[in-house]
Amino acid sequence: MRASNMKAVLARLRELRTADAPTHGGRVLSYVYDSGVAELDELAAAAMREVQSVNGLDPTVFPSVATIERDLVDFGRSIFHGGEDVVGNVTTGGTESCILAVLGARDAAGKHGGSIVHPTTAHAAFRKAAHLLGVESIVVPVDPVSGVPDPGRIADAIRDDTILVVASAPSYPFATMDPVADIAAIAAARGVAVHVDACIGGLALPWWGDVPAWDFGVPGVTSISADLHKYGYSPKGASLLLVRGRDRHRHQYFGLTDWPGYPVVNPTLLGSRSVGAMTAAWAIVTALGVDGFADLTDRMHDSTTALVAAIRAIDGLRVVGDPVGPLFAVAKDSADGPRAAVDPHVWLGAVGKRGFSLQAQPSLTQSDGTVLPRTTHLTVTPATVSVQGELVAALVGAADDVRGQAAAEPPPALAELARLFRDGVLTSEQASALSSDEVYGALQAAGVTGSGDLDMASVLAGVEQLPRDVSAAMLIEFLARVIEK
Repeated sequence: MRASNMKAVLARLRELRTADAPTHGGRVLSYVYDSGVAELDELAAAAMREVQSVNGLDPTVFPSVATIERDLVDFGRSIFHGGEDVVGNVTTGGTESCILAVLGARDAAGKHGGSIVHPTTAHAAFRKAAHLLGVESIVVPVDPVSGVPDPGRIADAIRDDTILVVASAPSYPFATMDPVADIAAIAAARGVAVHVDACIGGLALPWWGDVPAWDFGVPGVTSISADLHKYGYSPKGASLLLVRGRDRHRHQYFGLTDWPGYPVVNPTLLGSRSVGAMTAAWAIVTALGVDGFADLTDRMHDSTTALVAAIRAIDGLRVVGDPVGPLFAVAKDSADGPRAAVDPHVWLGAVGKRGFSLQAQPSLTQSDGTVLPRTTHLTVTPATVSVQGELVAALVGAADDVRGQAAAEPPPALAELARLFRDGVLTSEQASALSSDEVYGALQAAGVTGSGDLDMASVLAGVEQLPRDVSAAMLIEFLARVIEK
């Protein structure tokens, strides 16, 4: 290939990237985890280039893969207080780690089917795991103010066919710590495994300070997931899945010799797999060490404390519950009265105009009828400290801009569609029979097509009012069309 062609390709890529949110600099408070240390990015890129052509399928052919994965598992075992019986693997991300945790629990229990028990705030990956593995997902409501599940309700939800109970450290939506020790004691008494999802907090909590016990130091915790591509600062996608007990761990593997090809043994869902992100994570972990992670976590702790205090001082907004770790959620504070009220999704849009991208989360009615509020989610990184003053000014100024304004409402076409479902004119069964073109027609009528600026507050208001299976189908169609254009 001629050099001019390669330059043209790179130029085109840079052109495409101009529309992307910035991945560095602390202005996107979701999706990306910027260490704020340019040298770590350079180290990660160099490490990935070294193994660009390596196939992680067979560590006997590429023994470096085994050493790199072993070192990362050893690091996780150490910081999560695991003994010699704690083993594990590096996966492509938190979703794969969670799916494998459910798979291993299902097969270790010898129950094809069965159920998993988890709070409403457990990550969506566990619903995906249940869907893929033929397992029933039993969802336990959390307290609508604190976001914390009641261990007693967890106990009541456990059945004879339950293979796994899930707890979060902390939960993604509200950054609240589930009572891991209480949940693990309840599950252990019933002979049920417990998985602690620390995908978001696992590489920050060990240095956060006074945090309730949540890791392998808690009797009854059988597995932990923790993402290296979050607060391990590696490129996407790399995650740790650690399991207590070799016999349990082996159930996540797939092995096959009953075919005419090479013997297949896969510890994760993939066969051939890139080891780029894993190697980058290894390089960063090796370079930082425990002291380096402690220093970066201290920076995040200071920023998070300052931001939470700033939100709590804003009339019309409140921080949900008692967040732990470098993330938190913001809801409307009804106690301040309607004139002082700040709708968190309208506020999010105003913050965006001031140069910062936050993440909107819709309200949800739980199975017991209680309602979790609509919120705006903020994820803090070490890079946040460099823009902290400007960010606080944006959060405060945006609230002043929208205080007292009406809450976000869905586009008229979606509001009318929601009314038809409420009145029983339409049913979810009828909606599920619609073709993709018919679903897209409803999106077009609502002006939700991906063309032009997307009013996310309005879209999520539609999600809140529509039946959730219907809104999920519409969002699937929306994103599929975005890619197809």
